[in-house]
Amino acid sequence: MTRNEHVLLTTARYLPLVVLALIFIFPIVFMVMSSFKPDMQLLNDTTSLAAFLPVGDISLDNYAAAFRRVPVGLFIFNSVLVTAITMLASLALCSLAGFALVFINWRGRDIVLAAILATMIIPFEAIAIPMLLLVSKLPWIGAEGLAFGWFNSYQVQIVPFIADGLTVFLFVQYFRDLPGELIEAARVESASWWQVYRRVVMPLAGPVTATAAILKFLAMYNQYMWPLMVVQDEGYRPVMIGLQYFFQLSVPWGEVMAYLSIITVPVLVFYVFLQRAFIASIAATGIKG
Repeated sequence: MTRNEHVLLTTARYLPLVVLALIFIFPIVFMVMSSFKPDMQLLNDTTSLAAFLPVGDISLDNYAAAFRRVPVGLFIFNSVLVTAITMLASLALCSLAGFALVFINWRGRDIVLAAILATMIIPFEAIAIPMLLLVSKLPWIGAEGLAFGWFNSYQVQIVPFIADGLTVFLFVQYFRDLPGELIEAARVESASWWQVYRRVVMPLAGPVTATAAILKFLAMYNQYMWPLMVVQDEGYRPVMIGLQYFFQLSVPWGEVMAYLSIITVPVLVFYVFLQRAFIASIAATGIKG
């Protein structure tokens, strides 16, 4: 193959991917660029490519106004805290459940797995009201002692979402594809099930862990309906509830774009971090294999 043929083949292979990436990134570019513009210019620029360029009257006024209107830092802290704790607890609990459902023989295992998978077809709207009634009566020991009801708290946004059928299913499917000889060899060496899980299975589970982490992060960070039902105290509200502050009055669209740009930062940071961790886990798995 000549050099020109190689260039043409590479271009034909990657050009559709570049076009697809641009289609997905255009809304983000528009959002960020619009956050620096006053409303009149923002609306006028939507009819041309200037909407995607930092041209015209560029300033940080929209960001300053967004911080004055909404406690952005507090909302981001709440969302990151709730999302991080839920994600880590979910990965730990669901991976343990998947390990037990795949590698340990016990009576009723298939029935339990079927019941877990059945929960995936139940929409959240169908269980929202029963969950609301349940958390309104649950006890909790806090700084003020024993209290009943989890409203206006972090735990009401975390505990109900730690275990979910999709995450268990992902780990079960991945664990089933692991070589059984590794588990048998570890058991022959008198390793306990906990040692097998921690030292053999989980070091090989980087790809599925990263996938489950992404799905859980996005689901929790974008939570809107449940926090709207159980959190009325501003001190515990997540970022998505903060959008309400921008639709109560005639708020400039530039401020809305600024707020959306700010709350997107944790998602981008998490993606970059997880991408590096994912690549490292793939490399480590390949070396061990």
